[in-house]
Amino acid sequence: MSAEVGRRRYDSLRRTTQALETRAGIAEAARRLFVERGWAATTVRDVAREAGVSVPTVYSVYGNKAGLTRALADAADLSGDVAQLLAELEAPEAGPGRQLAVMAAFDRRLFERAGDVITLVREASRTEPELADVYRDGRARADETRVAVFSSWPAGTLRAGLDVRAAVDVYAGLCSIDVYTTLTAERGWSPDRVEKWWCEALVRELLSPP
Repeated sequence: MSAEVGRRRYDSLRRTTQALETRAGIAEAARRLFVERGWAATTVRDVAREAGVSVPTVYSVYGNKAGLTRALADAADLSGDVAQLLAELEAPEAGPGRQLAVMAAFDRRLFERAGDVITLVREASRTEPELADVYRDGRARADETRVAVFSSWPAGTLRAGLDVRAAVDVYAGLCSIDVYTTLTAERGWSPDRVEKWWCEALVRELLSPP
């Protein structure tokens, strides 16, 4: 087989790889600028310049600035490793205490890897209805997971006076991006320490005493 034929055979793979690299480069440039300058102060032209591509390329790949932000939010959700979360939640040996620890570990990974994206989406959602939907959808997915887990527990597992919805509210109040940021950025806690405290606090606040 000639070298020319070999090159042609891999042209499709090469184009796909280049397209993925372009998408990733645009997304990373957007994330960097959104975090540094704020969502409202960053334009599509700024993102294109930072990524080294043309403005039409950004529009063709992501549609608009809101579409780009939605893609960043989707990537943020995945960064916590949802597959690992589900596998650990469904493990036969995972009782309520262990499941709370698994969810706390997921939130720690999510905030550690993508807390900046979560924060910028929330801030942008104050003025952009489409991004408000993105933020609400993310919160709703998190609540759905907690409802499913808490509802699967035998009667009497939750602390007296708590129903599933109240337990979800308590969890959301404890394991939030604001609490994580306050403890790590302002109070000097390590992510390990935050996760350990979350695990202890969740058991104390949500589960009936043994």
